[in-house]
Amino acid sequence: MWRYLAGVGAVALAITAYFLFGSSSQSIGPADTPPAPPTAVRLSADTLAPPPSADEKDRETRRFFRFDSDRNGAVSRDEFMVTRRKAFAKLDSNGDGSVSFDEFSLRSQDRFAKADRDTTGSLNRAEFAATRSVRQTRPRPDCPPNLRQEGEDG
Repeated sequence: MWRYLAGVGAVALAITAYFLFGSSSQSIGPADTPPAPPTAVRLSADTLAPPPSADEKDRETRRFFRFDSDRNGAVSRDEFMVTRRKAFAKLDSNGDGSVSFDEFSLRSQDRFAKADRDTTGSLNRAEFAATRSVRQTRPRPDCPPNLRQEGEDG
């Protein structure tokens, strides 16, 4: 309850200060003096608003315009199939219009050949471990220390 009373008091004080000091249109200092930089404020998880989320309608609109390359307001079958054609063209290495199993599995074959260091045609445990996919993590943004949330390390 005391938080609400303190909040109401702070709002009343801010409104009073605005009408006393902020409503005058005259500048006290010289006109060419830049305003003072804002002071650093330590933010906590309680004071931060949740980040805005993209509206589903906006996402779908952006997706529609990515496909509608001629901007006629409609996505034709050819426009819809562009991404599939590009993926197929990457797999069809010899350009004959069909994908053989060797073309389909080319990346896997290259990965196996790199891992098979002793060229025996089979992978031992250590070689097999080298084929493990490594997830890429996004780099953490480098925020100044005065803007980090309380309780964050690093």
